[in-house]
Amino acid sequence: MYNQKRVNDLLKQMSFVRFGGTKEEFKAAKLIQSKLKEIKIPSVLESFSVQTSTIKTAKLEVLAPKKITIPCTAYLCCANTTQKGLEADFYYFEQAHDVNLKEAKGKICLVNGYVGRKVYKEFIKAGAVGLISFNGNIDFPDEYDLDQREMRKGLAQLGNMPAVNILVKDALKLIDNDTKRVRITTLQQPSTAQSHNVVCEIKGFEGNDTIALTAHYDSVHFSKGAYDNATGSVCLLALVEHFSKHQPRHNLKFIWCGSEERGLLGSVAYVEKHKKILEQIKLCINVDMIGSILGKRIAESTADMSLVNYIDYLGKEIGFPINSSQGVYSSDSTPFADVGIPAVSFARITPHGGGDIHHRYDVLEHLSERFLKEDIEFILEFTSRMANAYVIPVPRVIPQNMIDEIDKYYCREKDAKKIKLL
Repeated sequence: MYNQKRVNDLLKQMSFVRFGGTKEEFKAAKLIQSKLKEIKIPSVLESFSVQTSTIKTAKLEVLAPKKITIPCTAYLCCANTTQKGLEADFYYFEQAHDVNLKEAKGKICLVNGYVGRKVYKEFIKAGAVGLISFNGNIDFPDEYDLDQREMRKGLAQLGNMPAVNILVKDALKLIDNDTKRVRITTLQQPSTAQSHNVVCEIKGFEGNDTIALTAHYDSVHFSKGAYDNATGSVCLLALVEHFSKHQPRHNLKFIWCGSEERGLLGSVAYVEKHKKILEQIKLCINVDMIGSILGKRIAESTADMSLVNYIDYLGKEIGFPINSSQGVYSSDSTPFADVGIPAVSFARITPHGGGDIHHRYDVLEHLSERFLKEDIEFILEFTSRMANAYVIPVPRVIPQNMIDEIDKYYCREKDAKKIKLL
């Protein structure tokens, strides 16, 4: 079927920080290509531009009632302040409630956790002038890294502003000390960088229809990303090797997507670049996080319920416990579904406290070679059935309830013109 040692070697070799658009991500792309070369499969790198910046200054100062400096990171590509910084009254913006919205005007606001487009839109309308977010866990204050967040295009389109991120332990201090006035300083030089998709193809002996198989290979800033998503990357390698020895009926397009952690940028770039061939793609199979020691198997399909039922039946038939459901999985399957291609994402999801992602503890030691092998073998079984079907049985249509969920995922207004939001 495939060489388990080659899979394990790539998993170990990819266990380093590989943020989208950096030389480390490019190194990971070349590693994948080198493994494909070992099995004599040609591949190409398809580059696409991503925003980036060189951060020169990121500073958060409490001015009243007591002067202190809070460690922070500036949002990548957020608006610059002057050299003197931006000074304003401080406000804790708990939620997008009418009272909070009224109080936020002209203030630098602390918001709860991750800032999505919906909250940010209200935040901008309220007239806030600066943003402070936080990450971490109050129960384990010293075990979390200070997150490097990003002013993504979908937010900046609504209005860019200076923004910093702090740890939750410092957010507690801001509130507990009854902070009145703060100053933030964000100075950075914006630019663009290149990220890459690694693409290869195995032609089917009929060669009319195509199945796309995707997995992202980048990580966040401070994570080695062994689980998320070196595991998905090595799964694709195993599938390529199998089908290189067992030609399928239908064409298989393998896409290792770059910059997924920055807003699914690689898969968005792929569907934008290959609009002319999208009609040939009948199904997208995505793999994002498998092989953890603790966890449960899931398959989330943005597709007709017949695919959900098929995976459920298959798991029961061959004795593989997998929860099959209909929904939108936040990964590279979604941009394919957004252009009308049925998609399914396979994962082994860890329980709370049983394995972290976007964290320094996403490491090889929390993975199981046995479970990784089992996960790959099930995904291979499912892919083989689709790839060798007389007719690919998944209806090439996205049900209306899933269209609504995709629009909700992208925070689109129901009556607005449909646009891609990164």
